[in-house]
Amino acid sequence: MILKKIFLACVILVAMSPAYAQKYFTKNGHISFFSKTILENISANNEQVISVLDIQTGEIQFSLLNNAFHFPKAKMEDDFNEDYMESSKYQKSTFKGKVLNITNINFGKDGVWEVSVTGNLMIHGVTKNITARGQITIKDEKIATVASFRILLKDYNIKVPSIVSNKISESIDVTVDCLYQKK
Repeated sequence: MILKKIFLACVILVAMSPAYAQKYFTKNGHISFFSKTILENISANNEQVISVLDIQTGEIQFSLLNNAFHFPKAKMEDDFNEDYMESSKYQKSTFKGKVLNITNINFGKDGVWEVSVTGNLMIHGVTKNITARGQITIKDEKIATVASFRILLKDYNIKVPSIVSNKISESIDVTVDCLYQKK
C-alpha cells in the first residue's frame, strides 16, 4: 500500500514537471521611467519587480511596489510617493498579459526575437489595455526580456498641479528589463 502511494506520487510529479518547467520567474526585475521637460528631467528605477513568464502559453505578469522606485533626488521620491502615485493608497502596479508571438521563439537556441506583448496595466488604481514591442533574448539557457512603452499620466488619473506642470511631462517613457530563471 505504501509503495503504491509512493509510486502514485512519483507519477503525479513527473506528469506535472513538463508544465512546471515552462515557467520562468524573477523577483529582481528592473522597471525604469523617464520624463523630459524643458526645465527638468525625471527618472526613477525599481529593482524589486516580480515577474513570471510562461514560455508555453506566452502569459506574462509583473508586480511591483510603487514605493520601491528610487530617484536621484529625495524630494522627487517624496513627491512621487505622496502627491502623484499616492503610494500609501495605491501600493502596487501590475501588468497581466501575453506575448503574442511566443510560438516563434526557439527557447532551446541562443538568439534574439522581436515580440509584441499585450495586456492590462494597472497603475494608480486604473487598468488600461496596452500593447508594447520588445525583445526576448536567449543566451546560455537564460531568458532576458526588454520592452519600452509610453503612458499618459491622465490615463491613470495621476494629477499634476499646474504650479509644477512645466517640470513634469504628461507622458512617461517606461522600460522593463528582466532576467528570468526556471521556476
